[in-house]
Amino acid sequence: MTKLNGKVAVVTGGNSGIGLASAKLFAENGAQVVITGRRQQALDDAVRTIGPAAVAVRGDVADPEHHRELANFVREQFGTVDIYMANAGVNTITPSAEVSTDEFDNQFGINARGTFFGVQAISPVLRDGASIILLGSLASDKVLEGHAVYAGTKAAIGAFARSWALEFKERAIRVNVLSPGPTDTEILEKLGVPVEDRSAFAAGMAGAIPLGRLGQPDELGRAALFLASDDSSFVTGINLRVDGGMALL
Repeated sequence: MTKLNGKVAVVTGGNSGIGLASAKLFAENGAQVVITGRRQQALDDAVRTIGPAAVAVRGDVADPEHHRELANFVREQFGTVDIYMANAGVNTITPSAEVSTDEFDNQFGINARGTFFGVQAISPVLRDGASIILLGSLASDKVLEGHAVYAGTKAAIGAFARSWALEFKERAIRVNVLSPGPTDTEILEKLGVPVEDRSAFAAGMAGAIPLGRLGQPDELGRAALFLASDDSSFVTGINLRVDGGMALL
């Protein structure tokens, strides 16, 4: 498979979960992949998983300086970028009455500010005709308990995408949102679901998902590959929900 042969892809948060699955598929389809993340060991492990077509840049997406450094690195190493996937994100499930200012700022800093300034910094390096993929969420359309702040960050990302789809139209740069539903990744543990309880959690979620199961990272990766490749060459400004139909209920 060579849908991305000769292209350069940048995936923020590409060291785990949906980001890693997407980066691996991009590389398997011929792309040179640059991944980012905050944990060096996780980045090193991810590069080994993806293979020789991957390199890693460590940094915090909430810090605009990281994005400037990343853009300079990509420019110096590869000249231009064909695919930018703003995947890095964080979710803390807390009732609104209990949300602290630090928790609020952390989620907006990583999810919304990180996405905005990431695209701002990389846009001069993007090739005309490039693809920008922003990670949204089912939570921006469907009310989920304890997700008010997270939903707000993902609603902002949808607004960014609609604006950028028009702002970048003269350069034929496509901007789309990929919105996962519940997906079987490491984030479940970060949300407080122990490994030994994952099967029970998945079974409990099945009733809320028309397809009756959690999504798998590779399924989201294949959707990202569609948005990254010429298969979606006439697609911009959409929110592609990959949620097993959960938004319908």
